[in-house]
Formats: sequence, structure tokens, C-alpha cells
Amino acid sequence: MHRTYSMRHSRAPTAQQMATPPPPPSSTKSGRFFGKGSLAHTFRRTTAGSFGPDLARKLAQLVKMEKNVMRSIELVSRERREVAKQLSLWGEECDDDVSDITDKLGVLVYEVGELEDQFIDRYDQYRVTMKSIRNIEASVQPSRDRKQKITDQIAQLKYKDPNSPKIVVLEQELVRAEAESLVAEAQLSNITREKLKAAFAYQFDALREHSEKLALIANYGLSLLDLIDDQAVTPGETRPAYDGYEASKQIIIDCENALANWTFENAAVKPSLSIRRAQREGGFELEDEPLHGEATEEWGEQEKITEPTAAWGEEPKAAEPGEASEAPVDDKPAAPEMAA
Repeated sequence: MHRTYSMRHSRAPTAQQMATPPPPPSSTKSGRFFGKGSLAHTFRRTTAGSFGPDLARKLAQLVKMEKNVMRSIELVSRERREVAKQLSLWGEECDDDVSDITDKLGVLVYEVGELEDQFIDRYDQYRVTMKSIRNIEASVQPSRDRKQKITDQIAQLKYKDPNSPKIVVLEQELVRAEAESLVAEAQLSNITREKLKAAFAYQFDALREHSEKLALIANYGLSLLDLIDDQAVTPGETRPAYDGYEASKQIIIDCENALANWTFENAAVKPSLSIRRAQREGGFELEDEPLHGEATEEWGEQEKITEPTAAWGEEPKAAEPGEASEAPVDDKPAAPEMAA
């Protein structure tokens, strides 16, 4: 996240990066010899901004770059499914526990690839909506050019022949051109805002669904890893017989049910906004204003909390006589249950 709140400034390190230094860059990252990205991606990106009306060139380049993003995600999705098959193939010849768990892990990794493939379709809704803004910008450009052309002609005639009768005719045409331009500019302004909100609503909804489902798969994957006996053995010692087949199967079934039943209403991650602003110099405070003017009961309840909640792992204090006891709320999603 850009902690400077702008893409136009350098990025500050996050708290996690300061606590745990990030690993060195991967040796597989491109850009060492031929620049970042493939030659085809670079060609498509540069040519997209070289043609078409001036007003629409920047957005046309953005739309083309998003198409490159979608192609890259499609490649990742295809490769990930191949990785899942290879993981299961490798583990088939290992011990019973490793063989079973790698097969089940392959199922989860393959599902990640399927989710990425579905994400492409939803992401394309965002790109197509942004594309409609580009089309509107392209349609507004001729009215701007016509207005500028008439203005230049009038200035040229006033310089060469101030008494020319064409000046009056051109000024009348300029009035009509300005009226047409005002209508076009108003439409562009309205449609840009409408489509921009709709486009990124598509993108963020797709990201929310994709990320939440990935988190579900990751949690169930960690539960699978608990079935592996990683205790060190001495030479000649045998491990206990593996008996986690039913448990691993049930974890996969639970994961499938969780993914199938996921909706935006039961999403685990909720935004917590801190938008209280105070203007000391003016002598007044602005009250909290919820996002989009919609107040939520959850935030309202959080404002009423006056006592600190019990620390993690501590027992909550007993309620005083006559007071209603409230169980502390844990926003952290529960780990998936593992069947015996």
C-alpha cells in the first residue's frame, strides 16, 4: 500500500516490512535483459497510445494495459492447474501420509487456478466499462477540434482582413460549435463519473470475492498440513500408520461447501474507516460521516465501547450484578474444523 496516499510519491515501508524484512527479489522476475514484461505486451501498450483522438489516448493505453493484465492472469491460471497435477503426481510415490496430503493439496491448488480463471471474466467487466469512457472521449474530440478550428480561422481573418464579412459568419458558427461542445462536455463529465464508479465497483467486487475464497482455501490447506507427522525419526525407526484419509477427505468437502456457500453478505473482511476529522483552527469538530452516507450498526456499537476488551487468551471479566454480560467479539475468522 502506498502509505503516502498517492501513486505520485515514493512508497513508505509498512509495519510488517519494518518488523520482518522482505525476502530478496525472485530470480525468475523478468526485466533483467529485455525490460519489464514481454515484447508483445510492450508493443501493444505503446501502440495503443499512438493512434486515435488525443483526448482518448491515455485511456486507450490503460484499456490495452488491462488486457495485458488479463492475459497474464490467464497464463497464471493455466500454469497453476498444471502445477496442481504435477504436485499430485510427485506425491503419489511417497509415503502414505505425504501421498494423501499432496493429492488433496493438489485439489486445493487446482481450485485456486479455477478461481483465477473465473476472476478474469469478472475483471473483464471492469475493463469493458472503462472502454466505454474511452469511446465517449473519442466522440467528444471532434467537437473540440471544430471549435478550435473556427477560433483559429477567426483570429487569422482578424489579423489579415479585420473588415472581412466572413468573420460574422464564422462567429455564428463558433456560437453553434460552443453550444455543441458544451453539451458534449457535459455528457462526458456525467458519463465519466458514472462509468468510473461502475467499473471499479466491478473490479473491487471481483477482488473481494477472489481474495475471500483464496483465504478460505489457504485456511483449509493449513488444516491439511496438520495431518502430516513431521516428528523426526531415528534410522531404523518406523512411523505410526497413517489414518488421516477420512479427515483429509472431509477437509476437502468442507472447503468445497464453504466456497459454494460464500456470498458478499457473509464476507469475513469488513472495512473499518477512521474518518473523524477535527479542524482546530476553526474551533469546531466534524462529526463522523460513514462511507456513502450509510451508517452501520456495527460501527455505532464500536463507538459506545468505553472499556478495553480482554486480551487474547484471557478470560473476560464477569459482569456485575444487574448488568448484561456481553461476549467479546472476535473478528478473526475461525479456523476450519477437521473431522476425525
